[in-house]
Amino acid sequence: MTKLEQWVSTLLVLMLVWLCLVQDLLNLGYSKKFHDVLVPLPVYLLVTAGSYTLGTLGFRLANFNDCEEAAQELFMQIQEAKADLASKGLTL
Repeated sequence: MTKLEQWVSTLLVLMLVWLCLVQDLLNLGYSKKFHDVLVPLPVYLLVTAGSYTLGTLGFRLANFNDCEEAAQELFMQIQEAKADLASKGLTL
């Protein structure tokens, strides 16, 4: 089972449980306050997941390490490629 299939099947099960609770298909007899919280729950979860994702992305971006050695090596390879192409008659 691929990761996509795992996510889709998990989300499908959660959506079915939420729908059963919202429609009161199981006749659990919960209160109106519980129903008022339950209806917008997917929106709350989506906002929470988006906030967590943006926070994680910002944190990792702020702690991103520079690789000076790799940058220098890449610059040298570019210079070698330019010299090789110039020797073959290509002008850049």
